[in-house]
Amino acid sequence: MNDMNPDATYRVTADELRQFVERFERLEADKKDLAEQQKEVMAEAKSRGYDTKVLRKIVSLRKRDKDDIAEEEAVLELYKEALGM
Repeated sequence: MNDMNPDATYRVTADELRQFVERFERLEADKKDLAEQQKEVMAEAKSRGYDTKVLRKIVSLRKRDKDDIAEEEAVLELYKEALGM
């Protein structure tokens, strides 16, 4: 026999669920703030004369393995040569 009140169980579950939802919402807000800060950094770089498209490419490359980058660049060169570029 369950001595626990079913309404109490529901409240605990609802409270826990609410906590998860609120934590997720806070993270969403933080993510939005970070995205805004990233835009500000790029706007500042652009105002100083930097090409933001290239900066984003560099950021992307820095996340990747150096060997993967070297292999991709070698294949790119091979393809460009084949096309007379």
